[in-house]
Amino acid sequence: MTEIENFYLERIQRSTSFAKDKILQATAHKWIFESMQKKYLYNFDWLGRPIIQYPEDMVAIQEIIWNVKPTLIVETGIAHGGSLILSASMLALLDYCDAIDTNSPLNPSISKRKVVGIDIDVREHNRVAIDGHPLRSKIEIIEGSSIDQKVVNQVVEIAKKHSAVLVLLDSNHTHEHVLGELDVYANLVTVGSYCVVFDTFVEDMPSGYFADRPWDKGNSPRTAVLKFLKDHPEFVVDESIQNKLLITVAPGGFLKRLT
Repeated sequence: MTEIENFYLERIQRSTSFAKDKILQATAHKWIFESMQKKYLYNFDWLGRPIIQYPEDMVAIQEIIWNVKPTLIVETGIAHGGSLILSASMLALLDYCDAIDTNSPLNPSISKRKVVGIDIDVREHNRVAIDGHPLRSKIEIIEGSSIDQKVVNQVVEIAKKHSAVLVLLDSNHTHEHVLGELDVYANLVTVGSYCVVFDTFVEDMPSGYFADRPWDKGNSPRTAVLKFLKDHPEFVVDESIQNKLLITVAPGGFLKRLT
């Protein structure tokens, strides 16, 4: 075994042990419980745009994109656009690496890689900021409900042109809405890629924790994921990701397509 192979083996063994460590798990849960109430995840930017995510989840998405090397990323939920910019920046880096590997000039104008962002309400100040960002050419914005058939049809047509598709679901977190998104967008995920369902942690919080939101314990992304997985054996939860993160809003939400 090489030194780097041993390094990765030790990492797997270590992170797997985290899942069985009750003290560590309880500490991570308490951190999520307390920090979410203080809106800790609102503290960060990605290349100049607010990104409403925990840093650990940003790292996880970066690793997934690097490993999958998608040509298309579909995101539901835009907010300030930070997540779109994260995806666009990773796609731009993949373009750069492709150019190096093929010893050809980097030509962003001919790259097929893009991120499609969907939101029912893209506020004007956010749209202006995204439109003015240097990575704008990597981004396509669709305004409308992510489960509206017209919107779905647009995304399906775009996906037909792509060989590797990654999906990130982070909009309305009710059971019905997330299940609706899974039913249409998970089908677009290519084998070996992921459908990441954010905010499954809602199910781990006490009832009433989200008093000002329509979702709650029992009516959450996690309940939608569990229902979806019963009928879709082609997807499995990649527990290795949540095990090593410890801090994540998506426990049980990293769904990998096997077939």
